[in-house]
Amino acid sequence: MSRDDAARGDLTRRAFAKYGGTVALGGLLAGCTGGGDGDSAGDGGNETGSDGGDSGGSDADTESDGSYSVSISPTGEATFESPPETVFTRLTHHADMAFALGRGDGITALHAPDYYDGLWNQYVERLPGVSLDWTGLYSSWQPSKEKLYELDSDVHLADPAWITRQDAWSREDIDEIGERVSPWFGNSLSDRHQDPPEDWADGYQYYGLWEQFEIVAEAFQERERYEALASVREELLATIDENIPAEEERPSAVMIAAADIEEIYAYTLSNPGFLTAHTRPLGPRDAFEGSIDSGTVVDFETILDADPDVILYLGGMEPGTDMAGRRTAFEEDPVGSEVAAVRNDRIHPQGARYQGPILNLFQIEMTAKQLYPDAFGEWPRYEEGPYPEIPEEERLFDRERVADAINGDL
Repeated sequence: MSRDDAARGDLTRRAFAKYGGTVALGGLLAGCTGGGDGDSAGDGGNETGSDGGDSGGSDADTESDGSYSVSISPTGEATFESPPETVFTRLTHHADMAFALGRGDGITALHAPDYYDGLWNQYVERLPGVSLDWTGLYSSWQPSKEKLYELDSDVHLADPAWITRQDAWSREDIDEIGERVSPWFGNSLSDRHQDPPEDWADGYQYYGLWEQFEIVAEAFQERERYEALASVREELLATIDENIPAEEERPSAVMIAAADIEEIYAYTLSNPGFLTAHTRPLGPRDAFEGSIDSGTVVDFETILDADPDVILYLGGMEPGTDMAGRRTAFEEDPVGSEVAAVRNDRIHPQGARYQGPILNLFQIEMTAKQLYPDAFGEWPRYEEGPYPEIPEEERLFDRERVADAINGDL
């Protein structure tokens, strides 16, 4: 849709989707909470405001004309005439949700699409009959309003509160795109329960990863796909709960990321938010014992002081990452070589923090094996290539069931 078309009011079917007054009026949902990510098998993941208000639309309200409404913070209620087919995303937790719901080919934009295409395909390789191609998409880390008009997506699966942190975007710009192109329908500040910008602070809601996925599934009218994948996750978490060692027997661990070994970023493992949706259920001991904030730059001396039993290396599964070289950098350093995880060959790759439901399943499985090989089976010593081919009897979830859900074979 061109800007002039929108201005004349020549709205497409997507522009029928409109907010129930809440975009323009500021998103009047219940207050923020500090709840978890729904990561235990018995946790439904519902997070409501402190006043008991509505936490979001997990059930779509269908109108007599066939349209339906779904709510999510921070934008509130959106009404859809029909399920979205083309999807603008900014971060990979949303792109993975669209992919899981059978809209992988409909994604129109993604942050660093070629990088994340390579990383996600390392995992998709193990899903029979499933393919994913994000190469060449519009890179949307700093999207322009003009480009969103050009893409003309059916839904903007992105958090407008985060978009407006950029100088180029105002609240008025967000409202314009929401009314003239298609709704905003995403939440990203639940990543680590970040404070929203002032314009969005009133009633910003935090969601667990799978809680938000359920709401997104309602917007896409894909309840069956969601339930099929959620049942796989519930069984996976039940397996974890049944076999995880007692707390005093668990290893200490750190998670790091470093494109250059001279600048190592350390991340926490159990803070609230969906960035830890794969480590929190596994309950490893934090080697830093809470002494650093997530994203802190550390050096070999700091890591040795913490002396973790296991090092989880973010980005280690990306095709361009030299995982062997990163181990060598620790092994050849006089300080790094003294770390317990290095001495015992327990530096393991990870995927991405901004995980959606599909990556979350794989990352729970791989991290369980990396932390607790005696309980969940040995993790292969990974250096390159796709996600290792785990023998069927040692897999913690059924790949075929996941593939069937993505492909709609329900």
